[in-house]
Amino acid sequence: MADASRSSYPSLLLPNLSQISIPFLINSYPPIVCKKSQIRFSVSAKSNDGLKVAETTTKTIPWGCETDSLENASALQQWLSESGLPPQKMEIDKVDVGERGLVALKNIRKGEKLLFVPPPLVISPDSEWTRREAGEVLRRNFVPDWPLLATYLISEASLMKSSRWSNYISALPRQPYSLLCWTRSELDMYLVASQIRERAIERITDVTGTYNDLRLRIFSKYPHLFPEEVFNMETFKWSFGILFSRLVRLPSMEGKVALVPWADMLNHSSEVETFLDYDKSSQGIVFTTDRSYQPGEQVFISYGKKSNGELLLSYGFVPEEGTNPNDSVDLPMSLNKSDKCYKEKLQALRKHGLSTAQRFPLQITGWPLELMAYAYLVVSPPNMSQHFEEMAAAASSKTTIKKDIKFPEIEEQALQFTLDCCESSISKYNKFLEGSGSLDVVVTSPKQANRKLLLKQLAIDLCTSERRILFRAQYILRRRLRDMRTGELRALRILDGFKKLFK
Repeated sequence: MADASRSSYPSLLLPNLSQISIPFLINSYPPIVCKKSQIRFSVSAKSNDGLKVAETTTKTIPWGCETDSLENASALQQWLSESGLPPQKMEIDKVDVGERGLVALKNIRKGEKLLFVPPPLVISPDSEWTRREAGEVLRRNFVPDWPLLATYLISEASLMKSSRWSNYISALPRQPYSLLCWTRSELDMYLVASQIRERAIERITDVTGTYNDLRLRIFSKYPHLFPEEVFNMETFKWSFGILFSRLVRLPSMEGKVALVPWADMLNHSSEVETFLDYDKSSQGIVFTTDRSYQPGEQVFISYGKKSNGELLLSYGFVPEEGTNPNDSVDLPMSLNKSDKCYKEKLQALRKHGLSTAQRFPLQITGWPLELMAYAYLVVSPPNMSQHFEEMAAAASSKTTIKKDIKFPEIEEQALQFTLDCCESSISKYNKFLEGSGSLDVVVTSPKQANRKLLLKQLAIDLCTSERRILFRAQYILRRRLRDMRTGELRALRILDGFKKLFK
């Protein structure tokens, strides 16, 4: 799970599937959150600058709609109202930030409760299946909430109008832009410089493993309930994409996870901190505004304190540069196999759950204590072997005690190592951004051209924001090293002066 300590409120953060094995995902209960996948803008096919690349064909999901469809959203709003949703101070409309969003119809005060979605209009692990036998089979096999809800969503979607959730499913995006729905070639082409690419590949691998496990253990044994033409890899990527971008955990309902129709039309803003929860007094899902809104203004909630990469990974958008105070970039660092103490250092790392290659988050404001502890370990000479385990422990995020260790005798080497890692990453971003104009894509329709151009622009926005953080770290590291070396030279000059004085 993402570092929940980064959140100042209980809208639990998105689980970090890169640290969840397939058996864990299937056989236990991964903690979740989230709201919705929205795109910040669209790109017209007219802006196509001659891109050429082999197109990857994928199966089309037969349900859902285009991400900017107001017709399906209006049908959802009407159905919710007829099903018990109270009159609202907001309506679904096209918006600047996100293709659809909830817009204020009246003046909304700061501290006002909105939504009041009743529990019967919420999809949860307890929801009744239209195909009851399918739900009973999954529960008998102790399938946990995430795979259960993913399968439930496909099952209900395949029933079209026969499902009570048909209006909701029809308003969901047919093809979310979360990285789970990018092809491998798209990830390799557009995110070659960013560490988010590795996390996206890990997530896709985990979801693929989850589907294969379900298919082997359950679907293949009940083909009349789970036919492969409906329950396949493509539909599971779609359903997991919906869950990653829209599932929420409700603290006041003992942490129950749920999809909340209507509420998941709310877009994210880094300037607000309000989140969804169950309100016992009104017996509905609500959020409390932390600012006022005028009629016509888009109303926002927070998806959590996430970096731009995390927002792209799950929701498919990148905030405008400089607007996200929680933005960060992962800096890859690795122990050198030619190190004389490689085996001893590796043993110390493994003892504390680490490997030779690690990623540490950099922010504009600095970097974590763990990063410097790891850098100390990497540059430590053999005569400091008695400190290897101390350094490895301090480098582990699993330790409950955050210890700022210092080794002045190797601090310069540790800072230089960190700077080298930083500049290596910057060179990758420079290469991608300088060459992004020449990325060629072969497309067969305006819709495909629009998608390719959108993914390219999202990647450029992400890499620009991540490189900005690396530039800041580079500046700080260079300045520290300069100050250290200037101080050392000054001390040497003073020492030389004393020697000359006593000659």
